[in-house]
Order: sequence, then structure tokens, then C-alpha cells
Amino acid sequence: MSHNPRSSWLEELAYGAANLSRSAKRLVMVSADCLGIPLAAYISIWLISPADSIANWWLIAAPLAVGVPIQHFLGFYRSVVRFMGLNLLASSVKSMTVIAACFLGLLLAANVGISAARMAAAFWLLGVVYIVGSRVLARCLIESIHADGERVVIYGAGASGAHLAESLKASRNYFLTGFVDDNPTLAGAMVNGCEVHSARDLPELIEQFNVTRVLLAMPSASRRRRQEILGRLEPLAVRVQTVPDIADILTRTASVADVRDVDVNDLLGRDAVPPNPDLLDACIYGKNVMVTGAGGSIGSELCVQIAQLSPKALLLLEMSEAALYTVNQRVRQLLKREGITLDVYPLIGSAHHKTRMQDVLQAYRVDTVYHAAAYKHVPLVEHNMIEGIHNNVFGTLHTAQAAIAAGVKSFVLVSTDKAVKPLNVMGATKRLAELVLQALDRTQFKTTFSMVRFGNVLASSGSVVPLFREQIRSGGPVTVTHPEIYRYFMTIPEAASLVIQAGSMASGGDVFVLDMGESVRIRDLAEKMIRLMGLSIRDKDNPEGDIEIQYTGLRPAEKLYEELLIGDNVMGTIHPSIMRAEEEFISWDALEPLLDDLWHACQRLDCVSGRNLLIRSVSGYAPAEVMNDLVWQERNRGSDSPLPDRRAASRESNVTPLKPDRAVASGRDAS
Repeated sequence: MSHNPRSSWLEELAYGAANLSRSAKRLVMVSADCLGIPLAAYISIWLISPADSIANWWLIAAPLAVGVPIQHFLGFYRSVVRFMGLNLLASSVKSMTVIAACFLGLLLAANVGISAARMAAAFWLLGVVYIVGSRVLARCLIESIHADGERVVIYGAGASGAHLAESLKASRNYFLTGFVDDNPTLAGAMVNGCEVHSARDLPELIEQFNVTRVLLAMPSASRRRRQEILGRLEPLAVRVQTVPDIADILTRTASVADVRDVDVNDLLGRDAVPPNPDLLDACIYGKNVMVTGAGGSIGSELCVQIAQLSPKALLLLEMSEAALYTVNQRVRQLLKREGITLDVYPLIGSAHHKTRMQDVLQAYRVDTVYHAAAYKHVPLVEHNMIEGIHNNVFGTLHTAQAAIAAGVKSFVLVSTDKAVKPLNVMGATKRLAELVLQALDRTQFKTTFSMVRFGNVLASSGSVVPLFREQIRSGGPVTVTHPEIYRYFMTIPEAASLVIQAGSMASGGDVFVLDMGESVRIRDLAEKMIRLMGLSIRDKDNPEGDIEIQYTGLRPAEKLYEELLIGDNVMGTIHPSIMRAEEEFISWDALEPLLDDLWHACQRLDCVSGRNLLIRSVSGYAPAEVMNDLVWQERNRGSDSPLPDRRAASRESNVTPLKPDRAVASGRDAS
């Protein structure tokens, strides 16, 4: 149900008043007081003694001489009418008390007798009513032009909702139709002039008032609670947005203009387990810490969290100058904002430059390395095989060897669920990187190596979430590779925190696996995002829908399902979200010659040999029949030579596939 139509003259008057300049609005208020204050004086005298109102006409105009200056001194004419709140009443009482006292003195000077006090009291009361009433009327008149704005409902009638309502009143784009809240005791209450409804009444409220947007004002609610609310809002065909934290609104670091679309964390996530302070500090507090791949999604978050854990120094190693500049600025802004003193060293360098790595680690006497440098996009690595091997395998190998030479105490590899039974080069190279660290760990006792394996992180580079959001805003279509593709998801801050904590529990050669919760069907994620942006899905059952979902087919070497464990042997740790896996490994004596062969294959840009060596070393690696490396395809365009299969890989090298050693949870315990 829409609002009652306004007459055109009232609409024109409201818009005209709203669009006056500040000086013109101030002149209008002064002129109104020049009429209102004398009128209040006349009525007060006339009510008590009609004869005196005629005989002492100068008393009617006299309060104006003190009234306007007093109002000006108290800032009445500097206030913005739309933002006047309860302080208006207090200021009105204060100003009218002063004006009425002056008026009483004039009455006594005019010898009006015992009626003077009653006249002054009547004048005070009439003046307060006039000043408050005139401002409220002006505010209502100006705010009436906002009634055609987008109609919204605020979900949550607490402090955040009340402050949000105040902000909405300052915006011409929204018209607040009411609140809804899960608390039954609030139903029927009034907040900022708007009624609070039960959450059960929201569908009826949306239909009745043509609501197109729901603003979720519950910043302190748990993620699980927000997920439940979003589940109820999803079918209602309204756009759902969340508001900044109330502290940000109050400090003016955020406003209603900062409302954002629903955080996908609320759709997928569960409440994160609070971090263990002892695990966070163990490898960082008072130590020199280096993060490789510092400009990446996980690397940059690691840098931010490490900077807050009081290390002695923080080294940011990144091969991309632009990414290094960005993360360095982000860390330094954090330090300035939090008042933290820390030596930060932004270093340009590639992890696979062994001499550079050793020089850096020795020069800064690094204690802990978090190795996040890797190429991680499955299709890109598949199309650039040699570079993927070079960066992911030999970058890890050379950094690890440099760490041993420099006496680094702890080395943590950021790994991936795609290393488990990989179908693609990216997963195979990350699994081989794990095997490299497991093998090196058993050759020495200076450096404790470990790796942390987890799935996709939300909002990272290449993540489907920002891609879907951009596609929806552009009108679609939303592209999904397969209707039954599933993925694990975790937030970037949670993943980085767990990487730090897992590394602190390492005893050598450990493979840690993070609890990713339940896997998510990507099609369901796309549908939820479309509906919560107030749009409908266009398909054969709804050809008039807003956004179409198109299935583009699996990308080269892409899996429908990802796994976190190679075997079934897994143990818990002291942290409920971190598990320790017992998996097969390869001894350094067996692995070293294979790595030498792989290095020479990379130097020759020999994709076939590189692929075959990955097959031999990584158990379960089952690549596609087609070689997807773009340069290899271009070089061999038109050639009829077939690609060797897995068995041909062994025959070509005249070496049998490597036989893994027994499964272990910790290499040093088993050696």
C-alpha cells in the first residue's frame, strides 16, 4: 500500500524549502520568530488581562528585542532543521526561560500588577510550544519529500537500528516504513517514530508497503544467527544489505552510504573458533618473521596479523612491485592506526632465487618463514606448466634449502586441498612441494618444516564470490562451470590465523588440515547471492526473471569435488579447527634425483618430461589426456604425435614410479 498522495502545492513548498540556501533558511527562521515571539507575548497578556494588551502595546514588541539575539547566541539559527533531535526541547526551554525573565521585568516596569507573573508564565509556555512546534513542522515538511524514496525496512530495533533510522532520515534516497525484530516484547513499540513489527510479519509488511530493501542492523549477532535470518529473507524477493558496525557510525568513519550487500561470510560461514593466544605467539612474539608471497590474498593477511603479534621485525617478500607496495602501505597504516612500533622491510624478490633467499634470511637472522608464494589459479597454471613447476616446486625447494642454511627455526608452507589426488598441474606441484618439505625435514634438525592445507578462501583473487557479485550488478549472466560442483570455503582472516596457530604445533614434517566445515554447492551460492540482491533467477520456469545462470563446463583439469585428506589417517590437535594428517612421504635420497630431472626439464621447457615426472612423483596425479600448456600447444599445432600416457611416462624415463615410505604424522618422530 503506497502513501497518500500529496497536493502539488505542498510538494512544491517542501522541495522549495529543502532547496533554499543556508542563509535563506536562516532568514526564514529569524522572520518566523519575529512574528511568533510578539504573537506569544500578545496572547499571554490578552489571556490574563485583555485591557493591558491594548494599553501596553509596546510590551508585545519588546520581547523581540531580546528574543532574536538570545536565539542567535544559543545557535538556533545555525542548527540544521532536519537534524534537530531531543536537544531542541532543552534548548527551547533554556532560551524561553531567559526571554520570559526579561519579559517579566518589562511587565513589572509597566506596573501591570499581580498579573505580571501569570503573563510571564503564559508567555514562557506559549514560546516553548511555538519554537518547538515551528521547527518540528518545518522538519516534517522537508522530510515529506523523501516519502517517494526507496522503501526500506530495518531488521533489528536495537541501538544500531535506531541510529541507522536517524541516518536514513538525512537521505533522500530511502523512506523507512518500519522496523522488524525477533524480540516479541518490542512488537508494537515505536522507534524514531516508526513502529516495530514482529519478524513473522515481514512478508506482509513487504507486500503492503512495497518494500524493496531490508537493512540488517545487527552487527553484534553471531554469524550463525545472521545465517538463519538470511535464510528467511532469501525467498522474499527484496535486496538485503548490512550496515557498518555502530561504533563506525557513531565515530563518523561510516554512514548509511556505506551499507553493503550481504557479506558472503554470513551465507557460508560458521562462527570462527577463537584463536589460542599461546599458539599465535609461539613462532612470532619477539622473533624476526618473513612472509613470502606477501602481496597475495593469504600472504597480505598473514602480514597484517603478524604485525599485531609483536614480532621483532617483519619481512615482506614479494616478486610483484605493485603488490609489495600495496601490502607495505596496508601494514604501515595499521601500525600507525594502532600505535605499534615495528621494523618492516619490504623486499622485492622471487622465492625460487636461492642465493637471494639465503642472503635475506641470513642478513635479517630470520626465525620464522611463512611460505605463501605460489601460483594458485588452476587454469592459468595448467596453461603455463613450466612456470607453475618452477615457482611452486623449486620456489619451495630453494626457499627451504636457504632456510636450513640460514638456521631458520620454523618454516610453514601454505598449501591447498587441490594437492589431494590432483587432476591439475597446480595441485600436483603443491603436493610435490609438500613432499619436498617432508623429505628435507628428515635430513636435518635445524629447521622444523610443516604445511597447512585448506580449501578456497572467500574474496581472494580469482574467487567466485567477487566474480558473481560483479556479474549480478552487470545484469548477468552468472557463470558456473557445472551444476554439481562443490567447494570448501573459509574467510581469509580465519585461514591466516589458523596457519599461524598450526605452524606453532609442528614437530617436523607435519601436514595440518584445517576444518573447512561443510562443502558448498556453487550453484546454490550463486542463487542465494542473486535472491539476496532482490533479483529473481531467469530459467525455463521463470523466463521473465532478472539474472540467468549459465553453465560453462568444467575448466581444464578442474574437479567437481575437492578433498583435504589423501588417506583416512587423521588426528586431532589441541585446536578444534586444526587436524594433523598421517600421509605417505618420499625419502630425500629417492626424491633428489627426480627433482634434478625435473629441473633440467624446466630448463629445456620440456612440458612432456615435466608432466611425466609429476606423474611419477605425485601419487594419485591423474592429468587430462590433452596437454593444456599454451606454448606447447602452439609449438605442436598440426602435429599428430600422441601425448604419452602414465605408463609411457615410466617407460620413457626407464625408471619405475617412486614408492612412498610409510605414512607418518611427524617425520622426526618416525625417522
